[in-house]
Order: sequence, then structure tokens, then C-alpha cells
Amino acid sequence: MTQAVTGSEPDERVPGRRWTVRLDPVGRGSAEVRVSCSRPACAERRLPSAAAGRTAAVAHLTAHLRATPAPRADTYCACRADGCRPHLPDTGRHARTQQPWRCGGPVVLAVITDRAGRWWQALECCSRCAAATPGARTAATSPPSAPRTVGRPTPAVAGPGAGTPQFSDQQVTTRTGGPAHLPVPAPRPRPARRRPPEARVGRRVIPRDLRPVSLRDELTELGDLFRAYQKRPEPDLALLADLQERKARAFLTWSDVSCDVTLRLEAQRAEQAAAVIRRQHQHRTGCVPDGEEPGVARLLTGPAQWEYARSVLAYVAGHTPLPGAEARLLVLMLTLRTAHTGTGNLVGQDVNALGLTDPEDLVQQLTGCSWLSLPGTVGDLLASRPENPTPITVPSLVPGKDGTGPFTFGRKTRPKLSGWAQRAVSDKKLRKAKAPADARLLAVTLATWTDDVGRLGPGGRGVTLDALTTRVPVDADELRDLVDRLTAADWLTDTALTDTHLTGRLTERVLPLTCPLED
Repeated sequence: MTQAVTGSEPDERVPGRRWTVRLDPVGRGSAEVRVSCSRPACAERRLPSAAAGRTAAVAHLTAHLRATPAPRADTYCACRADGCRPHLPDTGRHARTQQPWRCGGPVVLAVITDRAGRWWQALECCSRCAAATPGARTAATSPPSAPRTVGRPTPAVAGPGAGTPQFSDQQVTTRTGGPAHLPVPAPRPRPARRRPPEARVGRRVIPRDLRPVSLRDELTELGDLFRAYQKRPEPDLALLADLQERKARAFLTWSDVSCDVTLRLEAQRAEQAAAVIRRQHQHRTGCVPDGEEPGVARLLTGPAQWEYARSVLAYVAGHTPLPGAEARLLVLMLTLRTAHTGTGNLVGQDVNALGLTDPEDLVQQLTGCSWLSLPGTVGDLLASRPENPTPITVPSLVPGKDGTGPFTFGRKTRPKLSGWAQRAVSDKKLRKAKAPADARLLAVTLATWTDDVGRLGPGGRGVTLDALTTRVPVDADELRDLVDRLTAADWLTDTALTDTHLTGRLTERVLPLTCPLED
């Protein structure tokens, strides 16, 4: 159980005590567990569950620790009998020089626990071994041993190992000749790795000695800018194309300085990426060379038509004869049908598809205030079909004696504007969600207040609520509900409604309906 040790007092050193409390399952198909102790006097116990078994095992070990006397100073480490790695094998001086660990310090009573909670072990060992063992806790420490005086005189100066545990290191002696009582060493912390920060651009490490310094600064700044771009909430293709062009120029210079062919190849890839990204940005914004198709095929194809659509919305906001968002939406659609000559054709489906609460009553009010003229009754209008449309007249839109009206666009532009508005208010997902008329009016209004990539407001800075409520006559609470409806219908995304602005952007699927604002 212990190894023979040459010395003057081998008979005074005994192996340290050790005992183990185990938790084992009873058998398959049963939740019972068995708690056993390595001490012969302790009887085995059976518990109904693993939790109860762990509680009983911990209590059993605690009782042993309370009843056990203090650790003895004249013992070996209990683990030495099993060939513990921290202990030095007694095979000669050469082996000692290869082993970096030395065991020593006072004897302690240590407790070691299995991470899985299957066994608990208490043993007498040296304090350094306890500190080096993962998860070990010290329950008690041995008192300093006094030199023996029975049978022989006490030497003037006690050598190492006299009356104390025979460890492989040297015991510290006091001035009086007795061994000093050493405190239990704390576990050694794992040294943290400290690596000097490295400047990177992409996956490339920028050498510290790269010259010229201006090139190194440019590469470092490019790496920071690319990392900052990746954290942006929204893409900016124009900015990304500029960064790729800068990267191509910097890598080309780096290749010339370092004579690295791979850097030149990477510069070429960056230049190609810049060209592709620049083209994508042009397609999204509609600024493409002549003869090429834009990336977003908008229903209204040019800035002139976009301004015409905004002018109609502004006119309707100031000339609707009835209050409310439903009346304004119906007036908008009728104005677009009759904008050029003051007359046009209408079918019942055109009115019924607007999500109005009571379309018959609303049309009756418009005819009652003489804003709209019908050849028959309102019921005839709502029952009319495409093969037999109803002619309508809006007297305020009929051109005067000079042949001019409130709008300047021509005869061919009017059906394009009318088709655009009909497509917006009759969007498939708005119909499926049964969006009310005020939500449809907000949708067609926001389609005219975006930038080239669909962000709301000039430059994506949002739309002021004062300007928005002049076009869509609702209060703040109703506006919040309408924004939520359009978000659920996949019309808006990334929205934020404050006391002054509405920010966000239109989704990709409705970009063809947008009329971008000029910067």
C-alpha cells in the first residue's frame, strides 16, 4: 500500500486515510439507487430516486468528516499508493529532473466530487496535491508537528523530514529548528493568453512592418470600414461599391510592394465585385444606361410620372368634398378615372373592391353634393359590369373654355396613373387581409414617399406625421393601427412610429409600385 522509503523514521509515516461514498443504480427498469461507503462498518442504503440518493450520500460523507479527527501530519498522501501523477516516482535523479511537480506543504483532508454526481471521496493528502486536483476542496488542515523527544535527544537543527511527512521537496525550517507551518496553497490560476492585436482586412493580416506607412493605414482603415458595414441595419450598395474599389487599389499597391501574386488576384476580384455591386445599385435606383432594363420594373417608369402621381394625391387632399379617409380614397380613384376630360367609365367592382364600409351611401353623398354626376341610380352603378360600364362625370374636372384643367399630364398618362393606383389599392395581400379603405389610402400614399430603394421619406429619413395626416386624415392611434396592418400584409417593414416621424421601408414585392423622391 505504501512504498518503502529510506530514512531514519520510516515506521513513523503511515498512508493517509481515504474513503469513498458511491451512488449506483439498482438495476434496469427501476429508479432506485444504492448508496454505499468504502468503510466496512457502513451499511448499504437504497433510495427511491437519484436526487434522494445524492442527498443521502452527501449527508453520509459530511457525517464522516465531522467525526474524523484532524489530518495527521506524519502521513503520506493517500493517493500515492495509486501512483498519482503529481507524485514523483522514486527512480533516480534523472527522473526527478524530468518531473516539474513537487508535492509538499501540510497534510490536509480533501474532498473530491465526481462531476456527474456518482461518487464522493475524502482523503488525506498534501496541500499542493489538493490545490492541483480539479474540484478538490479542503475540509481540514493538519497542525504543525513538534520534534520527537522520546527515546533520543532532539537535534539542534531538524533536518528535512524529521518528525514531519516525508515529501519530495524541502521543508521550510524556522530559526528554532522546527518545521514552519505552511498555509494551504490556493489553486494556481490558468494564465490567460495575451496576444497582441493584429490589424486585418478581410482574412488578410496586415504586417506590422509594412511600408509605406500610408499603405498600412489605408488597409487598416479599410478593414474597419468593412467590419462597420457588416453591422449596418440596411445595405448601401453605393457605399459597398466604393469600398470594393478602394480595396482593389490598395491590394494592387500591396502586391507591388510585397511581390505577392495572390494579392493582385484578390485586387482583381475586388474590382469585379465593385462593378457588379455598382450595377446592382443602378438597377435598383432605375439609373441604368440606355437600352438596358432596370432592376426594378416600376409601373410608372419615369420621374415625370412619379410627380404626376404626387400631384393628384395633393389635389385630392385639398378638394375632397366629404370628410374621412373612405371619402378621400373614393374621390382619388374617381379623379384618376376622369382627370383628363372630367368624364369616364366605372363598374361596380371598381367601387366594391376599395374596402368601403357602405359604398352605396358614400356614392349617394358625392352625388348629393353635386361633386359626381350619374346617368342613373347608385344601385345601377354598383350593379354594372365590365361589358356595360356606367359613364360618370366630375364637373370640377371638366376643362374650361381655354381647354385647361387642374392637371397638366396628357391623355396617355391618365390611364397609366389610374392603373397604378388601382394596382396599389387592390394589392393581393391587402385584399386577403380585408384591409379597410384608410389602410389602402395609406399604402398608396406611402408608395409616393420613398427613396429609390423603398425607404420612407427623402433619403430614407422618414415621413413627418404632419405631412402624412394631411394626406391620410386619421389620428395617431388609428395611424399606428394602420401601420401594423400594412406590416402584417407584407407592405411595410422595419417601421418605427414616433411623435413626429414614421420611418421604415416598403418591402421588395411592392417596390414596382413606388414613385421615388428626387434627392
